Amino acid sequence: MDVYQEALSYLESQHVAEAGGDILEDVFQEEAVSCFLSPFSSESIDFPDTLTSCTREEMLEKKLAVLRGILESEEVYLRELDTLLTPMKALQASARTSQPVLSSQQVQTVFYQVPELRDVHQSFFSGLKARLSAHSQAEEMSSAQEMVMCSNYKLEVGDLFLKMVNSLGLYGGFIENYEKAVEVVRKCTQSNPRFRTLAESMYINGADKVRTTYTLEALLYKPLDRVTKTTLVLRDLLKTTPVEHKDHAALQEALRLSQSFLSGVNESSQSKREVKLTHGMRRQLMRDGFVVDESEGVRSLRHLFLYTDLLLCTRFKHAARGKQDQYRFSWYLPLAGLRLRWVTDHERPPDTTVRLQTLRTKMFLLRQQLHQNVKGTRGLTWTARSRKKLEQMELLLLTHSPVYRLDLHSPSGKSHTLFFSSLYILEEWRDSIHKLTAENIETIPPDLLTLTSACVKLRMTQQPHLHCSEAEDETLLCGTVSVAIHSASGLQEPACVYMCVEVDGYGFYDQQAQTHSSVRSLNPHWDQELSFQVDGAQKMMVLCVSQSNGQDDTVLGKTTVQLESKSLSSRWRRQTLQLGQVEVTLSLKYCPHQLEAPGSPVQQPPVFCVPIEKVAQQEGVLVPHLVRCCVEEVERRGMDEVGIYRISGTATDISSLKAAFNSNLREAVTRLRSAEVNAVSGVLKLYFRELPEPLIPTDLFQSLAKTLDIQDLNSRLVSMLSLLQSCPDVNRNTFLYLVHHLQRVAQRHDVNKMTLLNLATVFGPSLLRPPVAGLEQNGATVDISQEVVIQVQVVFSYLQSNNLPEAQTSALYSSDTEDETTHM
Repeated sequence: MDVYQEALSYLESQHVAEAGGDILEDVFQEEAVSCFLSPFSSESIDFPDTLTSCTREEMLEKKLAVLRGILESEEVYLRELDTLLTPMKALQASARTSQPVLSSQQVQTVFYQVPELRDVHQSFFSGLKARLSAHSQAEEMSSAQEMVMCSNYKLEVGDLFLKMVNSLGLYGGFIENYEKAVEVVRKCTQSNPRFRTLAESMYINGADKVRTTYTLEALLYKPLDRVTKTTLVLRDLLKTTPVEHKDHAALQEALRLSQSFLSGVNESSQSKREVKLTHGMRRQLMRDGFVVDESEGVRSLRHLFLYTDLLLCTRFKHAARGKQDQYRFSWYLPLAGLRLRWVTDHERPPDTTVRLQTLRTKMFLLRQQLHQNVKGTRGLTWTARSRKKLEQMELLLLTHSPVYRLDLHSPSGKSHTLFFSSLYILEEWRDSIHKLTAENIETIPPDLLTLTSACVKLRMTQQPHLHCSEAEDETLLCGTVSVAIHSASGLQEPACVYMCVEVDGYGFYDQQAQTHSSVRSLNPHWDQELSFQVDGAQKMMVLCVSQSNGQDDTVLGKTTVQLESKSLSSRWRRQTLQLGQVEVTLSLKYCPHQLEAPGSPVQQPPVFCVPIEKVAQQEGVLVPHLVRCCVEEVERRGMDEVGIYRISGTATDISSLKAAFNSNLREAVTRLRSAEVNAVSGVLKLYFRELPEPLIPTDLFQSLAKTLDIQDLNSRLVSMLSLLQSCPDVNRNTFLYLVHHLQRVAQRHDVNKMTLLNLATVFGPSLLRPPVAGLEQNGATVDISQEVVIQVQVVFSYLQSNNLPEAQTSALYSSDTEDETTHM
């Protein structure tokens, strides 16, 4: 039960009727963000006495005066917040230039939670102003004094204050960040003249048109001052509200929640100082958030707290009516000696996959119905229940869909497994834990009861992030986002690297995709396209991951890219991203369109026994990924293998790799890394052998055979190169890519025993075939052995050439690319 439900229960206990339908709708719109404000204090709250010495009419008049004063105060506060936010966009834009005033991180720190606070108070101000305006109009239309008093009594604002107090949790994050923000402002004011000019001369135009000058630091203090006055305002308002008025119970609840919040803020600062560790540090909460904890095969959503010296896992316990909610202890692990290992657990039971797909489809259809019912034609009760059901389904999806597993191992032998829906978030947690464990933390055995009880006051993350509870925003992306990953540079040492891309938004569709792993290199290349169906996407996370045989994958760098429809188009736009020390080049395009209900995952089309032009078109390349990956793997570990390409791998291994390439490129490349190298070379030969049309078109067979009669080798090669230029682009570039590879293999013939002629003998019959087996074009019979000789000699002649042009593996993204390159 969340705060609004708790408040409604309280109203019922006071025999106060529910407010109108609009209030019910608001309750469920804010339901997901309200559960953090339930009281935990064991002391009863001493509510102020009402002004019994005044008549009811006098109290209502004073209440009206208090409300008008609150409205004026809110207007001033909004001007202060607007002034505080005025330089934010300019500073964000400057952060992306070569000479930033503040870095992006500093801008985020200074203005943390301020836009959200402004939105909350703007909503409260608009609602209060509308009701007071309606009340004033009613007063003007009412001539008799009794009618005016009746109008005063009908004025209800308790729900507005309850909704506003329900958002006070935003101030918790602001207060936690306040000292950091002030530190950045002071430091940059001293070191940066441009920022000093900005920070020391911020102007607010008052209602009387008097211009007042503030410093940035002074404006940052305004929210702190404001939140402390909330309780005082509610006390004044409650004193002027008759007990029998509908607002009285709601305002009592709002005051109770406000006091509970302020008490939590005070105890938070005390709790962070209550334990001093032996090495001089104090136990502090460093990070918290919702994760999935798996125990004995059962997954549960848990709230994880990272303290200076330990990791605490808790579950939220909702108590019976009249009692207080609390966190319940699940487990804890000391950070001293804690070992972490993460893996991607893509293997799910088939029934789980089917259930998740069914769940996504139901969520999509229910959200569509809610979207079509904007005018409330089905009634508020249906809307409220549907929203509640959508939240429950998203929580189920959040619990059972994550695939990134983090294993925690303590020196004491205790182990726990956590699952994350995002590798980016997992890496943030892993990095935070690693920084603390690197400091040789000594753990003081905690008072688990006290520590767990304090979680509700200390937490920075109030609830799981549910997209279904967010308001509709037409600026968010809805359609297809395509990402073409080209290459990376800046690696400190050669590595097998893959790129992981994630998008946010509703979880109806797959939100993660990865490239295949590159060959070991300092400058890996992929030219691989990843596509996402997105609904409500705002940002994209990009990670560069190093993959080592027998060792854990390592994230080399990560970054976040804001997805804005105005900066994206249906044309490819090349960008360069900085992921720490790694620089990644990619292209982006976005095609907005209406989405259909998610169906079964789209199967990758097969690549074997398919025309090579079609495969290349599907992959958006000039040389198919299968050819490139097999060649790279052979060059990585097969150049010194005796009889490479002559000795084939086992039929079982080759069939397994063929099936993998036909269904999942990434899985196939992963298997490729651990397969016998002769199986890798075998699957490459099989691919060319099973092409419906040979790599060198059949209609060139006779012309190439005639070139073999040219005695001068140079003249023969010129003629053969001319014929090669007439081949389709994909065929020509794939053939050149293969020939250059085979030439490099032959350079090691003293070790691998594979000369150019040996390689031509192996590949000739697969790459070049006669028009009709056993017949010339004029119908004369051709000896089969003569065909083999022609096939081998043609390939051998190409292999002997030292001036073959380089192959282009991909030229797809340059023709449609916009002129500028964006560095992010």
